[in-house]
Amino acid sequence: MKIIVVTPEGELYNEEVTSVVVASESNGEYGILSGHLPIVSTIDTGYIKMTYDQLTYYVVIVNGLVQNQHDIITVIAQDAYIGESKESAFENLFKIRKARIDSNKQRNLELAMAENELKKQIKQTGAGKL
Repeated sequence: MKIIVVTPEGELYNEEVTSVVVASESNGEYGILSGHLPIVSTIDTGYIKMTYDQLTYYVVIVNGLVQNQHDIITVIAQDAYIGESKESAFENLFKIRKARIDSNKQRNLELAMAENELKKQIKQTGAGKL
């Protein structure tokens, strides 16, 4: 079987696997093996456990769609983070989300400061007064 994981940033994973377990908060957990019937399901927040021989990897999925057809599993996700364990994949998710939040806070602060400076300049020059 083959699994392909894609996010808006591009392809995250494209490899052969022997088994896949999909776990989602709202849809529960199910496995996919070679020859599985076609399936389409959603993942709100969850993970995909991928096994190939003795190797196991986890991909945390946020808001995604899983499709299996002809032993090709396609995952399209808003966000996806990979790790060697479920815990490390979720840690990657939390680190990246924290970095995004911190970056957004900094941008908002810079915009507020620029807006205040612009208001000050407008007031000093008397622009907009008749």
